Amino acid sequence: MLEKAKQLINQFQNGNLKALARLLTIVENNLAGADDILKTLKIKEVPVIGVTGPPGAGKSTLVNAVLNELSKNNKIAILAIDPTSPFNRGSLLGDRIRMTDQFNNQNVFIRSLATRGSLGGLSAKTIEMVDVLKSADFDYIFIETVGVGQSEIEIAGLADLTVVVLVPEAGDEIQSIKSGLMEIADVFVVNKADREGADTFANHLKMMLNHNHQPIPVLKTVASQSQGVNELIEQIQVVSSKNNLRKPYLLTEKAWRLIQHFRMKDLNKEKLQQEIAEALKKDFNLYKFVEKFKNS
Repeated sequence: MLEKAKQLINQFQNGNLKALARLLTIVENNLAGADDILKTLKIKEVPVIGVTGPPGAGKSTLVNAVLNELSKNNKIAILAIDPTSPFNRGSLLGDRIRMTDQFNNQNVFIRSLATRGSLGGLSAKTIEMVDVLKSADFDYIFIETVGVGQSEIEIAGLADLTVVVLVPEAGDEIQSIKSGLMEIADVFVVNKADREGADTFANHLKMMLNHNHQPIPVLKTVASQSQGVNELIEQIQVVSSKNNLRKPYLLTEKAWRLIQHFRMKDLNKEKLQQEIAEALKKDFNLYKFVEKFKNS
């Protein structure tokens, strides 16, 4: 292992958050020493809470409200994931803007991460960075993912508890909720519950869950006013006090994504785009194009 990485690990194990931030940067960007760092981690059993849902549901505001209470007696890490543009590979990484209350909170560590093109908002780097955080002295780890619907099922392979945040306006889309996010939720939160139709939407959701024999709690919150937040915290604390029966599944999903990542690491997406741009000048067939990669 590189001497720099050794020094950072020693500092990190002594509670140095700057060293933790640097280790996360090394792992995220796959810099020299990244593999050695991951192989030497002493990963602890820290509850991972996934918070997901459609855009505009108020996920960041809700997480911020939860942190105001939960961080009083706990150390918490947040991995806030923003979408990467498929066109310029850029990402705003703006979730911290909505968590200004936590900037000076000594018990809260916030890190932003781009999706790196992963449709469900999770990449192999998310898994690795969560494991780095699980090696630190945190009581809870929150992952706030980009809300893009059905493909959010990916988070079920990483989180011990998945909180799906919805708003009353989602009532017209209840069937799409049923086919997608319904499969991964451990807790549903109807946020912005002071809006018209919130009670009706929550009741419809409960009826649907009862019909499917799914004992999943449905909570109502107004995150901007911290209403209903304590009930959500109770659900979060329950997961930390029981054995995770999904552990084999969770580890299988993590291993699957890491293997995918390693097998494709030699495939440069920008170079692939250039090759496709050239191929489009001729008689282009997508399936003929990808054929050459099947056995490579």
